[in-house]
Amino acid sequence: MTRGPILIDLEDREPPVSVADAPPVPDTPAPDGQAMQMAARLVARRPSRLASWFWGLAGAVIGAMVSVAAWDFVTGLLARAPVFGIVVTVLFVAMLGVLLVIALRELAAIARLGRIDSLHRAADAALAEEDLEQARAVTKRLLAFYAGRDDTRWGRQSLSERMGEQFDASGLLNLAEVELLAPLDAAASREVEAAARQVAAVTALVPLALADVATALAANLRMIRRIAEIYGGRSGLIGSWRLTRAVFTHLVATGAVAVGDDLLEPLLGGSLLSKLSRRFGEGLVNGALSARVGAAAMEVCRPLPFSPRRKPSVRKIVKNALGGLFGTKEA
Repeated sequence: MTRGPILIDLEDREPPVSVADAPPVPDTPAPDGQAMQMAARLVARRPSRLASWFWGLAGAVIGAMVSVAAWDFVTGLLARAPVFGIVVTVLFVAMLGVLLVIALRELAAIARLGRIDSLHRAADAALAEEDLEQARAVTKRLLAFYAGRDDTRWGRQSLSERMGEQFDASGLLNLAEVELLAPLDAAASREVEAAARQVAAVTALVPLALADVATALAANLRMIRRIAEIYGGRSGLIGSWRLTRAVFTHLVATGAVAVGDDLLEPLLGGSLLSKLSRRFGEGLVNGALSARVGAAAMEVCRPLPFSPRRKPSVRKIVKNALGGLFGTKEA
């Protein structure tokens, strides 16, 4: 049975808290490209001398054990079944021949990368000393280096016809850069843009802890190898790994791999990056850092140094690669 309305005295209670007096919501820390930074540290880290000795000795012991086991297997098989033993012996010899060809290809790839590095250093010396004769020698070596590629035929022909018109080292090397290397620069830039898009998309969508690191590392390894092939490096497995270590070591030493917001400023503007979701922001920063790795790889793999006017712009690469995510990419 209801006795009527009940009055509750609120005078002794604390006054309600005003919304204006509430503490501000803490800002989400800006993304820093953790996947790319971890991948860079993994690649650039130099193994200890003790670890190098351990893995070298372990490889020698395992190789000796495998060789002795294979020898015992083949000789025992020849004693039990001569015909079948001969077949297996031929297969082993064929496998050793393939391994020898692979080793020779690796050595040739390393030697070709060495030729690119030699051309780069000779061009630097010619520009520093303004030595026209040395610049002509570099240009002739460059023509010989690309002599077997059909995609450089028109550039080689134009350079050969016009190189006599240049009377200073910088003008001659700039002509070689425009006529011969400009199409290769464009192809390398497209590879960098594709890798940056892939890293940005995967690291933004994959929630697993180490999957983004593995994806970023694999995409950058493939990108650096493709850039080396575009410039004529044809790097093998060992050469690609050495080249990747050189690129990442340079970026880690200069601190360039730790910066990402400044690259996204022309794309997103101001402080918009801090307002994005944490995962999406990480993807964008990782993609921007991949573009920076690609630009460094272009400088390392290119047989001539970039002139100031033709040096690749990381911001332009980032805008072309990631601008489509916001509908701002220019046609």
